[in-house]
Amino acid sequence: MTASDAQGRIRVEVVLAMPGQQELVTLEIASGSSLADAVEQSGILEMFENAELDPDRVGIFGQKASMDHILREGDRVEIYRPLIADPKEVRRQRALRQSGA
Repeated sequence: MTASDAQGRIRVEVVLAMPGQQELVTLEIASGSSLADAVEQSGILEMFENAELDPDRVGIFGQKASMDHILREGDRVEIYRPLIADPKEVRRQRALRQSGA
């Protein structure tokens, strides 16, 4: 048990990366806080001009998670932006170009 846990608080990170700007906010929140609580308390969305939170595009350490997911000590909340291109389609187009078709 860490000192933070003993006081009923945990330390987490919230990250968001947009083209040309990335932010990581470390904060201490109450034990039992949700992913949504951490995003709100971090203020990270206000650091970006056009950032929007899509509840279907959040996760913890690269694994999709729901907004009501209860966080644990050391979790990294990640806010994902929409993809510009479909990775499968990009690979298919590259394969076509390389095959000469």
